[in-house]
Amino acid sequence: MTKRLLLAGLGVLLFGGGALRSSGPADAVWEEEGHLIVNRAAAEHVPADMPAFFGAASDRLTWLGPEPDRWREDSEPALKASQEPDHFVKLELLGEGFEFSPDRYAFYRALEGLRADRAAAGEDPDALLPERVGLQVYITIELYDRVVVAFRQYRDLIAAGEPPELVEGNIILYAGWLGHYVADGAQPQHTSVQYDGWLGPNPNGYSGPGLHYRFEGQFVADNITVEDIAPLVGPPNRLDDPVNDYLDFLRSSHELVEDVFRIDRDGGFTGAGTLEGLEFAKARLAAGAQMLLDLWYTAWLESATSE
Repeated sequence: MTKRLLLAGLGVLLFGGGALRSSGPADAVWEEEGHLIVNRAAAEHVPADMPAFFGAASDRLTWLGPEPDRWREDSEPALKASQEPDHFVKLELLGEGFEFSPDRYAFYRALEGLRADRAAAGEDPDALLPERVGLQVYITIELYDRVVVAFRQYRDLIAAGEPPELVEGNIILYAGWLGHYVADGAQPQHTSVQYDGWLGPNPNGYSGPGLHYRFEGQFVADNITVEDIAPLVGPPNRLDDPVNDYLDFLRSSHELVEDVFRIDRDGGFTGAGTLEGLEFAKARLAAGAQMLLDLWYTAWLESATSE
């Protein structure tokens, strides 16, 4: 199935033929196309040793990829404001060696300490408010845990002779929703203060505002299909330490921030782009799909042992 057929099919299924809606340049986060591609590529690699209902849910898992971006309308300001920080984390603001706790409230307290240090140095402490640093790490960890718990409930219902369908919808919802943030984490700009145009000294002539959408929105929509990504995704891996493995994934994505700007400066994301631009975008989408698949698979296996 091509990407365009995928989009059209989902539009017919869910809107009676209406077009899928894109949030537009101001709210660009892989746009609808990138999120659909990541979730679809992961869903098409669900192994046979996961529950059959999950493997059969690829359309629903795909549709849920862009879901959090559908909560970013000005018409629902409370919803929009409450979850905007979930889409990013600006790792530079935390400094080398910062250790994330799995507990978001411990993270808030750690930020308070960093803010106090910044104020004492005569610098603006508000740059380290949670909503400015970003909470991407925590929404992802928490959703992964929801998937584990829901899979455990599924096992418990089967063991008790009760219908597992009671929890199947929750599993698919949490798993598809999780895919949104994993895909965001694969986009290097979602890990950085360099979210759109280059900030600060710019001796290399990198782009000003507009790069974010040009790369992850228009370029991906025009040039990349699900078929491009699928061969780059392998069988799922059981993660030894899901929290720290995901943090390593974010840090590895962060290391590529300047590559995004360099490739763009050289025309890599304009129009049909360059070979380097195409391969870079495909690799990042595939990295997101692989990490998502690994998290799903690990959640299923962990649900058999964790209490």
